Amino acid sequence: MATVHQWTGLEAYALGRALRMSVRAYAEYLGVAPRTVTTWQQLGTSTVPRPDTQAILDVALSRADAAVHLRFETILSELAYAASLGPRVTTSGPRLWEYETWDDDLARVVVALSRQSFAFAEQLLTRWQHRWPARDLDDRGLYLYGRTTALLGDLRRDQGALLGPMSARRDYSDARSIFAQLDIPRRVAQLDLSLAVVTEMSGNLGQAAHTYEALAVDDRLSPRDRSRARLWVGTALSKDGEHDYAARVMAVAVRDFETQNEPDDWSVGHQKLALARRGAGDLATALRLIDIARSTGSTGSPLQKVRLDTAHGHILLSDPATVDDGLRTLDGAARLAAQVGLTHQLRAIEGIRRTGREMDQPADTATRENL
Repeated sequence: MATVHQWTGLEAYALGRALRMSVRAYAEYLGVAPRTVTTWQQLGTSTVPRPDTQAILDVALSRADAAVHLRFETILSELAYAASLGPRVTTSGPRLWEYETWDDDLARVVVALSRQSFAFAEQLLTRWQHRWPARDLDDRGLYLYGRTTALLGDLRRDQGALLGPMSARRDYSDARSIFAQLDIPRRVAQLDLSLAVVTEMSGNLGQAAHTYEALAVDDRLSPRDRSRARLWVGTALSKDGEHDYAARVMAVAVRDFETQNEPDDWSVGHQKLALARRGAGDLATALRLIDIARSTGSTGSPLQKVRLDTAHGHILLSDPATVDDGLRTLDGAARLAAQVGLTHQLRAIEGIRRTGREMDQPADTATRENL
């Protein structure tokens, strides 16, 4: 809300107009003489109300609703501009209409991130994150600030900036602190899940799997989020070489997604199951599962298309008969990943290619290179 550090006749008159009161009604409302209000109108900044009247005006402004505040700031700005004066009020935090705009922009960020429009999403997020210090925000403002910080973490995670001062881990940790301060357990648990994803992507598979296991039975999370945690337990275990058990855990999550009517998660589950079966050496099942994922999954998002093509290429590369197809598929995924700035996926694709090249070398050559 607007704050007036020193009332003059200009601000006092503007408040009366914002309240849409006549001179007499406004004077009666404040407990002053009507001629005092008339003097404010005539003399403007040349007159300063007494200290007790200043306090009365402070109270009147603080009791006004958002619509009055908006009219007050508008009228005062017009009067000050006409008199060639500078800004007459300061604001310590967002106003009601700014909260609504902030919330709308966060919805736009979610859409932008789904399309990997990173530059636009970052522009929207930093616009709000740097607009007010957190100490100037009330609970609603802090909630929006926390969501902004968490979405910035999503952006940096997708770009592959996982660790360090300006990273997904830092943003997720900051957002978690905000929601803990606001005592919103569900948001705190969601940030715990996001931090576990960063831990997995950073290569600490055992710690990630342990955290996922705890969150898979955490009542603070929705059924869908608990099922996603269970699916990611399998992902971490599969990356760590425990392919058979990972597949069993993933299969439970996939059945949950079917029960919950979550088709996108169900498709992603088949994609991850396919990679677990590839790791276990069951290429026929892996191909069948990845075909299900490719035929049912959404490819409107570049990130999901890259993930699907990378998984498909990885499976094809594992069979000597389809190595060339696998390399072509991975090349296409790499081009798209580079185009939209998916650094983490590019590193993963290069790792798969490198492993494929090593497997394709004659045994004596591979042995020499590993010495």
